[in-house]
Amino acid sequence: MTTRAPIAIVTGGSRGIGKSIVEQAVQHGMDVIFTYQRSEDEANQLVASIEATGRQAAALQLEVSNIASFEAFAKQVHDILETWGAERFNFLVNNAGNGGGGMVADMSEAAFDQIMNVHVKGPVFLTQKLLPLMADGGRIINISSALSRITYPGQSAYGAAKAAIETFTRYMAAELGPRRITANVVAPGGVATDFGGIMRSPDMAKIAASVTALGRIGQPEDISGVVVSLLLPEMGWVNAQRIEASGGQNL
Repeated sequence: MTTRAPIAIVTGGSRGIGKSIVEQAVQHGMDVIFTYQRSEDEANQLVASIEATGRQAAALQLEVSNIASFEAFAKQVHDILETWGAERFNFLVNNAGNGGGGMVADMSEAAFDQIMNVHVKGPVFLTQKLLPLMADGGRIINISSALSRITYPGQSAYGAAKAAIETFTRYMAAELGPRRITANVVAPGGVATDFGGIMRSPDMAKIAASVTALGRIGQPEDISGVVVSLLLPEMGWVNAQRIEASGGQNL
C-alpha cells in the first residue's frame, strides 16, 4: 500500500520567506497549497515549477485580514484535497504578513487594527476554520519576529502582534494536544526580502548586520530551513516552543 505524501498549507507562499518555505517543503517530499495576496503571476509560476518536479501544488488567493473569506477558502482547500485523493492536510504554516504601524505617538487606529488583523486575528481564525480539515498528528507553525523580544521605534504594533501570536501558539499546543497536533513559533530576525524595507535601505541592512552575532542579515532559506525542519517526523516532540532564527540579533 502506497503512503500518501504529506500536504502543507503555507500562507503568503508566493514570495520571500513563504516561497522559500514552499520550495523546501517540496524538496522534502511534501505537496503544497499556498496562498498569495496580489502576485498571481508569481504564484502560477511557482505552481508550474513545483509540478515540473512531479509534486502537487495549488495557489489560492487570500487576504488574511478578511476573516469573512475563510469559510470559502476552507471550501477551496477541501475541494483541492478531494481532487488530490486526500482526506486531510498535515501542516499549516501561518506566514503571511505585512509591516507598518508607526510610532506610538502618531499611529492611527486603522493602522493598528490592520496589523492586528493580519498577524493575530488572521492566523487564529484561519487555523480555527482549517482544523476540521487537518489530520491528527499534524503541525502548526506560526511565524513571529525577533521584534517580540527586541524593540525598534515605529514597530510597536507589529512587535505586540507577534507577542500575541506567540501566546496564542502556546494555547494552541495545549488545546490541540489531544489530537497530537503540535504548535510552535519561528521568529526571524532581519531577512533579505522586501518585507520591512531592509533591502530597500542599505543603511538599515548594515545596521541589522552590525547587531547580529554572525555578522550578516538572514536569507529566506535561513528561515525556511528551520520551519520545514519542524515539519519532519524527527521533530514531533518539539511543542509550544518559540525558536528564534536571527543569527543572534541584538544579544
